Amino acid sequence: MSNSELSKIIESQKKYWLKNAQIPFCLLENTSLFTQSKEGLCLVDLEIADGKIATILAAGNHLEDSPQLDLKKGIVFPCFVDAHTHLDKGHIWERTPNPNSTFDGALNAARADAAQYWQAEDVYRRMEFGLKCSYAHGTKAIRTHIDSFGEQAEISFNVFQNLQKQWQNKLIMQGVCLVSLDYFQTCAGVALADKIKNIKGILGCVLYVNPELDAQLDTIFSLATERNLDLDFHADENNDPDSICLQRIATAALRHKFTGKITCGHCCSLAVQSPEVVAKTLDLVKAANISVISLPMCNLFLQDRQAGQTPFWRGVTLVHEFKEKGIPVAFASDNCRDPFYGFGDHDMWQVMQQSVQIAHLNSPYTDWWNSFTKTAADLMGLPEVGRIGVGLPADLVLFKARYFSELLSRSQHDRIVLREGKAIDTTLPDYSELDDLVLVSKREDGLD
Repeated sequence: MSNSELSKIIESQKKYWLKNAQIPFCLLENTSLFTQSKEGLCLVDLEIADGKIATILAAGNHLEDSPQLDLKKGIVFPCFVDAHTHLDKGHIWERTPNPNSTFDGALNAARADAAQYWQAEDVYRRMEFGLKCSYAHGTKAIRTHIDSFGEQAEISFNVFQNLQKQWQNKLIMQGVCLVSLDYFQTCAGVALADKIKNIKGILGCVLYVNPELDAQLDTIFSLATERNLDLDFHADENNDPDSICLQRIATAALRHKFTGKITCGHCCSLAVQSPEVVAKTLDLVKAANISVISLPMCNLFLQDRQAGQTPFWRGVTLVHEFKEKGIPVAFASDNCRDPFYGFGDHDMWQVMQQSVQIAHLNSPYTDWWNSFTKTAADLMGLPEVGRIGVGLPADLVLFKARYFSELLSRSQHDRIVLREGKAIDTTLPDYSELDDLVLVSKREDGLD
């Protein structure tokens, strides 16, 4: 049976069984009834009724007469969670590339593009394009950082809120402000924190080691506590062994007895620090209940890049060490076709495929699949997302692949995505949709 035929049958049924589905053991909510293969897969039959998972049984045990669709041991995932993106920057590479592909080059190019072009229509069209890709690929929840200096916060967050409303039945969207940490020492920074509270967002920033770092951290933790906001930091996105922002964030969290969620992205420098510094940092991060997000594709692209030299390290943080310590670790897509990462398609399957190879998540795979689904959902405060269980929405991604080696070796462009038990249209938006962007500068549009 072809995918199109399967999709049509699913679309026409309110109640049906998915037979012989293989689900990663770690993603099943109730595992007491199932045995797992050597790869950690459980062969089950799922009953879908009225958009929810009604029953999960070991394969071959159901007695219902409802329509049955044999997946022939195809692997099934819950819909993905992309917990660290930059939708407001996406898809500007063609007009503002980063010729040397360095981190400093990316900063300069993105700032130049924002200063000239980021009026409301431009931001809207590019963010919407990213959402279309994410949805078609099988993502259910997405968190995006939004550059928020000065007037840009008003422009971009207005766009974000409009898209959040328009896409509320398709994607769960969370917004995080992105400024430098010192911005919160100003009146404009305090006003930004108030805005984030009003839109129920997350307070975020990028920070660097400096003499005022602890005082700056005290300010943002106080702002977050007063407004009951979670925190999301860009930390140590470099290969400087003296960059210990992650450690200082954890110390500040403990100092303030902060009870909200804290997420730290990148944390690259930890991989080039001494064992003593690493051990101290891991202890503090664990004690402070901080979650970590690794962005392996972007960091592989940017880190350790020097003209005419082969890169020596991969740029990723110490994901295995975090996991061994019991610190939640997620992976996400980060930037897409912008000066920080010239590639990508907002596809969490691609993130999964690349992460397994870049960070050696196989042999054995254990429960790393949580890092693209359940763990990411938990750090976003979404307890019913990123997992498969009775009573949960039938939001699933169906692959023909029967083994992880098959899953990670081909493009999986023929995957079927179910939302509330119905197959969605997985046609990706054509790049030509961006061709007619109105490239009006902000100055010409009266926005500067």
